Amino acid sequence: MAEPGATAGDLLERARSAPVDATLAARALPLLDLTSLNEADTEADIERLCRRAVTYGTAAVCIWPRFVPRAKGLLRGSDARLATVANFPQGSDDIAGAAEECAAAAGDGAEEIDVVAPIAAIREGDIGMVSELVTACRAAASETTLKVVLETGTLGQPSLIAGAARAAVMAGCDFLKTSTGKAEVGATLEAAAVLLAVIEEAGGRVGLKVAGGIRTARQAASYLYLAEQLIDPSWASPKTFRFGASALLDDLLRALPPGSAEAET
Repeated sequence: MAEPGATAGDLLERARSAPVDATLAARALPLLDLTSLNEADTEADIERLCRRAVTYGTAAVCIWPRFVPRAKGLLRGSDARLATVANFPQGSDDIAGAAEECAAAAGDGAEEIDVVAPIAAIREGDIGMVSELVTACRAAASETTLKVVLETGTLGQPSLIAGAARAAVMAGCDFLKTSTGKAEVGATLEAAAVLLAVIEEAGGRVGLKVAGGIRTARQAASYLYLAEQLIDPSWASPKTFRFGASALLDDLLRALPPGSAEAET
């Protein structure tokens, strides 16, 4: 938990200088959602991604819906979960369409769905549409882990981010997620702190996925430090904390000692 009397600025400054070492790398590695959401992705790209997820024991892979059936077979027998996206990346206000996408993805074998909140509606003050989206998508894919993407870099204002996050939590989401990775501004420590504060209000029962420009072990250390300080040192696990990235994997592997099992695999 944060030290008594520490300001938000103090906390962010300490987060930026959190130590990066082999312990950090080993801790962050199983929190990765290896992600490939490029328009030009091919089945060969997805096969390579799935092999890396299985090899290095990451939490999940996150891919376009069209690749879910193929990835399901590639991940069979491993601990890596299969994630996809809905209402992505635009975050439209077509609630019924988003729910249909969730239902189709779950039917194809997706275990987790990252659904983008109705960003324009939120910016116009219609926070209630977040609740409608979560309720509809939860009903359409009741057995999946539902991550709500808030595109915090676009929302900008902390009060707007917090309001949308609270609406998603109250409607029953499993994770809050910072960004699609497609907006000009992705994840920031400031936005993550806002989301973590909302999660702390909810007793830590909802997870956080940090995505959008996460590439280095240094960044991973900073976000994990925030989670430790704002919620609890033992809170971050694959069930409650994820990094949505692929480039981060290589930097974490470089931080591991050459003799470790992860580095040798």
